[in-house]
Amino acid sequence: MATSRTGSENVPDPKFLTIAEVATMMRVSKMTVYRLVHNGELPAIRVGRSFRVTEEDVNAYLEKSFYSAG
Repeated sequence: MATSRTGSENVPDPKFLTIAEVATMMRVSKMTVYRLVHNGELPAIRVGRSFRVTEEDVNAYLEKSFYSAG
């Protein structure tokens, strides 16, 4: 497991995912993920012309999106 190189903290580095990886993980289209990013619903960083999303942010989005269907 990678750790932060700043100081003596044992904080793991975030795992960054591509839009395609997020789409596969959520089983939606890449366009859906782009919409979530552009609408501010899913935080992302821009790397050149691409976006990267942390796995933690994807999991947080999915957790807050769950609802009881009963």
